[in-house]
Amino acid sequence: MAKILVVDDEADLEVLIKQKFRKQIREKKYEFYFAINGVDALEKISAEPNLDIVLSDINMPEMDGLTLLTKLSEQRPLLKSVIVSAYGDMENIRTAMNRGAFDFITKPINFEDLNITVEKTLKHSNQIKETLQAIKENNILKMYVDENVINFMGSREYESTIMDNDTIEATVMFIDLCGFTKISETAPADTVVTMINTYFDEMVKEIMAQQGFIDKFIGDAIMAVFRGEYHLDRAIDAALAVRHKINNLAKSKNLPDFIPKVSIGIKSGEMISGNIGSVSLKRLDYTVIGDTVNTAARFQDAAKENQIIISEACYNQVKEAFKCEKIGDIKLKNKAEAITVYEVLE
Repeated sequence: MAKILVVDDEADLEVLIKQKFRKQIREKKYEFYFAINGVDALEKISAEPNLDIVLSDINMPEMDGLTLLTKLSEQRPLLKSVIVSAYGDMENIRTAMNRGAFDFITKPINFEDLNITVEKTLKHSNQIKETLQAIKENNILKMYVDENVINFMGSREYESTIMDNDTIEATVMFIDLCGFTKISETAPADTVVTMINTYFDEMVKEIMAQQGFIDKFIGDAIMAVFRGEYHLDRAIDAALAVRHKINNLAKSKNLPDFIPKVSIGIKSGEMISGNIGSVSLKRLDYTVIGDTVNTAARFQDAAKENQIIISEACYNQVKEAFKCEKIGDIKLKNKAEAITVYEVLE
């Protein structure tokens, strides 16, 4: 619903506006506010920050329309104004335009012309809002994404490859903050968010140091993917570094009783890489799926505090590089047979 402020000291105009725009008001297309002069208008604008346009007379007591235009250009430069006045000489028109008026209509009012002007002004106002939102989103995107990636996203190559899917050989790692869910149920929201972001930031640094990719944050857990040469070794190096870093973090002053610990599950093997999600909703995540991913998540569920669990196949690949200890066979959800797992010690 568009919100329109009408500024005029003629009381009859409010009645006319409500009559002529009764269909739009009834359909909740427009909502009108009224002020008797510029001073009153500034108070109404301050009280209603989501106004879309202002329709203002020129000759009014206390503060005229031209002065109001100057105030609006200083205080609300994005709020579009249309002057509706009997003073339609070129000098007033030029003054109004120079002070930021979007358009000028002379009295007596032709309401068909006024309706067209309002629609045109609203369209222009919405275009500005959409542009500013796009700029805001683009600036936020630049905070998190490399410039080369942004340029690639705007290319034809991106359009042609966005739906490409591959079967890849990689390592998936799930890291969970033990006991944090219980803390989040009792601690203040700001405290919870600040703490988990602090922990995540430390984990991400170690993952990125081993050329790992953060696939997603899942509540108080992280899913990371390692590709390329020695992807399993690098994943285990990252896991050990994350465990060490979290264990050595100072206790939080806000939650002194909470001692952060992690449980980690790692699995290496084939997985499908592609854009997964809803095309209708326009929400797709470039992620990995498959049995390898599911098993890594199950390993993390089975891991205790400070444990890093890997499969027997992974152990056989890295046993000369890392000290591991056999845990034994464990039953996993949706697995018919037990799986032999090992704990990475150092």
